[in-house]
Amino acid sequence: MISVAPVARPGAPLARRNPVAKLAAALVFSFVLIATLDPVAPAIAIAIELAVLPLFGIRYRILARRAWPLLASAGGILVTLVLFAADRSGRVLVEAGPVVVTEGVLVTALGLVLRTLAVALPGILVFATTDATDLADALIQNAKAPARFAIGALAAFRLVPLLEQEWRMISMARRARGVDAGRNPVAKLRLFVSTAFALLVGAIRRGTRLAVAMDARGFDAGLPRTVARRQRFTTADGLLVAGAAALAGAALAVSVALGTFRPLIG
Repeated sequence: MISVAPVARPGAPLARRNPVAKLAAALVFSFVLIATLDPVAPAIAIAIELAVLPLFGIRYRILARRAWPLLASAGGILVTLVLFAADRSGRVLVEAGPVVVTEGVLVTALGLVLRTLAVALPGILVFATTDATDLADALIQNAKAPARFAIGALAAFRLVPLLEQEWRMISMARRARGVDAGRNPVAKLRLFVSTAFALLVGAIRRGTRLAVAMDARGFDAGLPRTVARRQRFTTADGLLVAGAAALAGAALAVSVALGTFRPLIG
C-alpha cells in the first residue's frame, strides 16, 4: 500500500531537524554526485547514507520496503546497459553468444546504477522522516515559497495514497465486467495502459475539483497568510546542510585521489 506518512522515530537526532534543512541537505548531497560518472563516489555516498540511517530513526527493513521500486529499476538499468550498451571497450569479462560483457560496460553500468541510488536515497530519507504539513509550513516560513504553491503541493501529496485505491477499484470494476487479460502478456500490457489512462483522467478531474474548492476557500486571495506552527531554522539545521556538502565533497575527493573520477562533462 502507498504511504506518505513519516515512519521515523520522532526523537531521532536528524529526524527532528527542520524540513527545509533536510531537503536542502538532500539536494546538496545529490547535486554534487551528479558531477561524476565513476562508481566509487556514489558507492561511498551510499555507504554514508546507510551509516547515518539510524540517526534518522529509520530501520533498514523499512527503508528496503520503501525503496524496492528504486532497487527494481536499478536492476533493470544494470541489465539493459550490460546487454545493449554500444560501447564495448575494455577487457572482455563474459562472452556467451551475442552477450558480451566488457570491463568498460560494467564500470559504466555500475556507475549509473550506484549514482541513481545515491541520488534517490536522500529524497526517500527526507520524506520518510518529514510530515507533509511541517514541510509545507517550513517552505512558506523558511524558504519563502509562495503559499499557493506550498499548500497545493501539500494537497497533492495527501492525495497520493488514493492512487492505489483508485487503481484497485478500476481493476475490480473491469474484472466484474469480464475484462481480464488472463495469461496473455500482450493483453496484460494493453489492460495496464488502459487502466493507467483511466487513473490519469480520474486524477486530473480530482485535481480540478480540489483546485476549485481551494480557490473558493480563499487560498488564492493574494493576502498574507498566518501559520499555526512555527518552523525554526536553527544552527543545527545549518550544520546538517554543511555536513551534507562536506560528505559529498569527501566522496568526490576520494574518487579523485584513487584516479577513478570521471567528470560528467568533458
